Amino acid sequence: MTTAILRFPEERLAVFTSSFGAAATSEYSLIGTRGRLRLSPAFDYSVPLKYELSIGAGKSKPRHKKFAKHDQFGAQLEYFSDCILRNRDPEPSGVEGLADIRIVRAILESASRRKPVQLPKFERHPRPTQRQEFKKRAVQKPEVVHVSSPSGR
Repeated sequence: MTTAILRFPEERLAVFTSSFGAAATSEYSLIGTRGRLRLSPAFDYSVPLKYELSIGAGKSKPRHKKFAKHDQFGAQLEYFSDCILRNRDPEPSGVEGLADIRIVRAILESASRRKPVQLPKFERHPRPTQRQEFKKRAVQKPEVVHVSSPSGR
């Protein structure tokens, strides 16, 4: 399990925990000065995703929204395959993945040195637009195979 605190300009923070050993959960929360947004489940592909939005400290009832199930992985695979077949560069490019790895490496370095690690500013490129969106029908969650873990625990 790893927990990290990321500091951003204008005194903004991001705190996250990632674990393979904790209770199964699929959620995230954004907490700001004016309200909170909580998605739960947030990353699942076999159930509808839901969010709760609260603005103000108890001044109004939270708003809820539910999104239909969809298979983002199938659409990503088809899009990437189409780029290969048509000899096109996929978007987003690998630059976004490199930015992610840069952060993961800084977290590992910080844990090893037991000190914060500051990263230089990262140049942001234009993000993909919804113009390239296409959808796949939702898939069913696969059946879990009940076997013991490789470690025997």
